[in-house]
Amino acid sequence: MARIYLSPPHMSGHELELVNDAFASNWIAPLGPHVDAFEREFAAVVGVPHATALSSGTAALHLAMKLVGVEPADEVLCSTLTFSASANAITYDGGRPVFIDSDRTSWNVDPSLLAEELDECARRGRLPKAVVAVDLYGQCADLQPIEAACDRHRVPLIEDAAEALGATYQGRSAGSFGRMAIFSFNGNKIITTSGGGMLVSHDEALVKRARFLATQARDPAPHYQHSKIGYNYRMSNVLAAIGRGQLTVLEERVAARRSNFDAYVAALADLPGVAFMPEAPYGRCTRWLTCVTIDPNVFGATREDVRLALEAENIEARPVWKPMHLQPVFAGCRVRGGSVSERIFENGLCLPSGSNLEPRDLERVAAIVRSACRDS
Repeated sequence: MARIYLSPPHMSGHELELVNDAFASNWIAPLGPHVDAFEREFAAVVGVPHATALSSGTAALHLAMKLVGVEPADEVLCSTLTFSASANAITYDGGRPVFIDSDRTSWNVDPSLLAEELDECARRGRLPKAVVAVDLYGQCADLQPIEAACDRHRVPLIEDAAEALGATYQGRSAGSFGRMAIFSFNGNKIITTSGGGMLVSHDEALVKRARFLATQARDPAPHYQHSKIGYNYRMSNVLAAIGRGQLTVLEERVAARRSNFDAYVAALADLPGVAFMPEAPYGRCTRWLTCVTIDPNVFGATREDVRLALEAENIEARPVWKPMHLQPVFAGCRVRGGSVSERIFENGLCLPSGSNLEPRDLERVAAIVRSACRDS
């Protein structure tokens, strides 16, 4: 049987025309008119006035750390249930992550725990340089109380919306909150440029500074002159052309992923011990990935048993993110809470969620999950 992947790229057909234009105009080198257009069009979709296209979401995170001034030994509060890039970027200039547990409503950072940590930092007289709030698996964190806690202590909020393009929070788009936000266009994301990212902000000066640093911090001069250390973080014109084509079908991709989720619920919700990642009442989750938790004491098998059963049938599934406070590389970092994210990791599984899945693919996945249940 053909392999079913977790979240493969899904081209619309519009991309090739734009890529051909890049070739025909010989704008193959980094930057070019498609980069400029992609930035404008993306900013309009997200509802944020300023954007700069970059080589990856991780590059965007690193620049965000630079822009808020993270230096050696500075602390940055970060969601613990996330991909490692959210925390890795904090360390690039010597910062130290402090991890905050999830809530059960959204699986994202718990606003109450975050506020407690900020209050405790203030009492110690050492506030963090920033807060990184991750929008997990296509769902926004509860951003209103998070922003309020950050504003109270004058700590900048960075919204890591790498997984949440197309999601909403109280009617606003993911990525439109905080001092700045970042997105990823990696090959497994809801839209892709093969590899790439975007940094967005309501503050034009921040985005201009990010663009300057991302282009090797080249000073305005006829020769190559540099007064700051810069980075080679800009997106190429060819990849931006792909992104423009992908952006035109964003809403279709969101609808397809939400439809996948509905199909899995219809097929699996009656199984004992199976629960789905909840959709918080404050917004729309894109269901970038459909995530389930499996209670082995009730289901009769662990989530790893189910993953291996799927792999045996050439189907890719993956455990949910292992919390950062459990990662060896971050041993010794402070954590507030931890039990909620640990439980989600222990029992959580991401099912195939590509927007190009066929009904027969979803049925095949569901049948294998059902077959692993003790009472099926």
